[in-house]
Amino acid sequence: MGITLMRMKIRFMRQIGAPFFLVATACLVALVLPPESRAQESVVQLDPAQTKIDFSLSGNFHTVHGTFSLKNGTIRFDPAGGKISGDIVVDAKSGESGNTGRDSKMHREILESAKFPEIVFAPRQFTGTVAAAGNSNLQVSGQFRLHGHDHDFTVPVSVMSESGQLTVACHLTIPYVQWGMKNPSNFLLRVSDKVEIDIRATGRVQSAGTAQLETAPGTYRANPAQ
Repeated sequence: MGITLMRMKIRFMRQIGAPFFLVATACLVALVLPPESRAQESVVQLDPAQTKIDFSLSGNFHTVHGTFSLKNGTIRFDPAGGKISGDIVVDAKSGESGNTGRDSKMHREILESAKFPEIVFAPRQFTGTVAAAGNSNLQVSGQFRLHGHDHDFTVPVSVMSESGQLTVACHLTIPYVQWGMKNPSNFLLRVSDKVEIDIRATGRVQSAGTAQLETAPGTYRANPAQ
């Protein structure tokens, strides 16, 4: 009787052993991996009303300061996997520095904004991890489209995550002359061949599925991550 009971126990353990091991392993992995590693793909819709884009162009007499407006921005990303896609679209026609004559020349001769009305950054990859809460520092790489041409670009980005909201901030140095645009310098005025841009934008974080359901047809610009 004792031997028979022992054999039944061994047979029972063999039957449940493999499933139990798989479940135990899955639970262990879930406990060991950080929350960011288990996070699903997320979507951030940037809010133009909460986005500030400042530019500055230094010269021999003074530095010109101005602003641009965000047209729209949607970013899809894997918080831990380094995959990112989407478009951040700036309205080139919105650029202004507070001087009507100077701005008219900027749009007519430099930006040619009637011909190239959008400035677009399309992120494709990032290094670092987006924390579920608090600050994160990333390196984001992608293509920057300016004046009708795409340029590979990498920018350091700081991210603040709080209560389902992301605020991103970055500083860019754009070599606009090297990228084929005119330098507005003349025989008196000398200005830099690079323009400095500071961006601070805020958006709401959603899961990818929720964002697709809630976004109206024709307004969702992001592409699946490559």
